[in-house]
Amino acid sequence: MERLQFSMKKLFGIKLCLILFLLIVFSACEKEVEIDLPGFKEQLVVDGSIETGMPPIVILSKSKNIYSPTNLQAFVNSFVTNARVFVNDGTIEVELDLICSNNLPPEANDYIAGLLGVDLEQLADLNICAFTSFNPAIWGEVGKTYTLRIEHEGNVYSGVTSILTPVPLSQLWFQQENSTPGYGYSHAILTDPAGTYDAYQWEVKRINMVNGKTKDAYFKPTFNSAVDDMFFDGKTFEFYYENPWMTGYGMDSIPSEQRAKYAIGDTVVIKFSKIDKGTFDFLYTKTMQQMSSGNPFASSLNVKSNLTGGCLGVWAGYSPTYDTMICQ
Repeated sequence: MERLQFSMKKLFGIKLCLILFLLIVFSACEKEVEIDLPGFKEQLVVDGSIETGMPPIVILSKSKNIYSPTNLQAFVNSFVTNARVFVNDGTIEVELDLICSNNLPPEANDYIAGLLGVDLEQLADLNICAFTSFNPAIWGEVGKTYTLRIEHEGNVYSGVTSILTPVPLSQLWFQQENSTPGYGYSHAILTDPAGTYDAYQWEVKRINMVNGKTKDAYFKPTFNSAVDDMFFDGKTFEFYYENPWMTGYGMDSIPSEQRAKYAIGDTVVIKFSKIDKGTFDFLYTKTMQQMSSGNPFASSLNVKSNLTGGCLGVWAGYSPTYDTMICQ
């Protein structure tokens, strides 16, 4: 018994010495790490586009510190109006006019509302200003390349985009889901040109009337709306898309089986646009950043811009085709 007690005391002493030794070793290895986080730098943000048969539209704003206020007034105050904006199609150059939303033509209002994700009534209340032109000589044409130049506070920013030959869908139809009678997705067949780089964007608007108005005020892209032909160059294939008007925030009151689907009775216009690589890179990386936002295990990803001069954003060219899908 005495021998056992001695052995236990000896073992305890050895463990205690080992623990003390490890504490000393690890405390000696500690090193204070200082991370020098870069300070916030305000940058010009450009949301510019031009599409077939439409005037160029450029909205300018300033980037905001993550800790800055996020109320409506701060949003409105971020817009920039003291710039000069030019668009060149290789033949002529036109300086765009600053026009506010309460003076814009209806088709431009629809587009601005779509860019900002607000309805037309909200847009009128906000009175957002954009740079555009009523000169049809600078409106979008297939086959042309457009250079954007912005002069602001002594800096010059520029970008280039093209309006490419559109590729229409081969077929488009509504397909009801067996698990959710009365609801389904949009299906389509695309034949992609072989041997060239091609990229596309998918947007939708439901035009059936509800309370005297079309169901949707503007075209809305699906969450992952842009795709290029890296994996389907020259192929003919079938694909489907969800209804972006039935996804995202505010859908808690809608039964889960109806979310992301169209309903029988919907009439849907599909806007299927051909886009160039710079536009695709911006849209794709923007989607990837949104998907990884808040995920501590996701890789960080910067949104790619096709603009130079130190600004953020995109100068995008679109050549859309339109198809109508009747859900029946």
